[in-house]
Amino acid sequence: MSEDAERKIASYIKNMPSLPTTVAKVLEVCNNPKTSPADLNQVISLDPVLVGRVLKLINSAYYGLGQQVTSLVRAIIMLGINTVKNLALSSAVLRNLTSKKDFQALDMDGFWRHSLCVGVAAKVIAKKRGVDPKLAEEYFTAGLLHDIGKIPINAVLSKEYVMAVSISDRERISLHRAEDRIIGLNHAAAGFLIAKAWRLEGAVGDAIAYHHAYMEYTGPYKDVLFSVVLANRFASIMEIGFSGNRYPEKIDPAVWEYLGLERDVFDEIETVVNQEIEKAKIFLKIE
Repeated sequence: MSEDAERKIASYIKNMPSLPTTVAKVLEVCNNPKTSPADLNQVISLDPVLVGRVLKLINSAYYGLGQQVTSLVRAIIMLGINTVKNLALSSAVLRNLTSKKDFQALDMDGFWRHSLCVGVAAKVIAKKRGVDPKLAEEYFTAGLLHDIGKIPINAVLSKEYVMAVSISDRERISLHRAEDRIIGLNHAAAGFLIAKAWRLEGAVGDAIAYHHAYMEYTGPYKDVLFSVVLANRFASIMEIGFSGNRYPEKIDPAVWEYLGLERDVFDEIETVVNQEIEKAKIFLKIE
């Protein structure tokens, strides 16, 4: 099954709408450590939709500035290059991947709500731990996209996916284990293929590929990865959204220890996460 499945999934990914040119260029520019807000301004100003999103974000109640910002460069300076990069990436992915036809076995709204919750919770956890706010956006994007590999499997192998979900329910095992058994590859592996196709190197790509194999991870983005793992658990326990996994595995105590957090952190962040989900939905135009 596995080879055939992989071929179908690879072919689906190849035909997925690629990231818009501007967004690909934004990622390229932002991956260069010497990039300045002026460089980023040059790229973004070519895309009126993106300009609109950046200005909408800086002028939202989210930042509560009190005075209107109309200059794109100023908005980029105030938001930080990383925030702008992740806003561009997140909104482009959502524009490309919110077609009902890709959601045969999963409920699209439940899936995106779960993804959004994991993104927001990862960012809230990062801020709670004192991570620089300019870097916190990376946590959001990694969380938002962590389950993206479910989309191609769902679209091209929907019968098998329904089987995997029902085995997961019946045997009370985590969905990625049922996917491995029925399809011969799981959503983290499929997600990694998307990350490669879209050149999402770094923390976001690693979170997609390793969020179920986090104890095997030896790369440099453990902080982001472990935050996403915890945020994923939060979304499941609080039942915010649903992406097919009713029986998530217990988290290894090493994650709590590494992040320096206690188990009651979920209760502490619940209200903030719910507020932030509503705000994020406005920027990303998710219903």
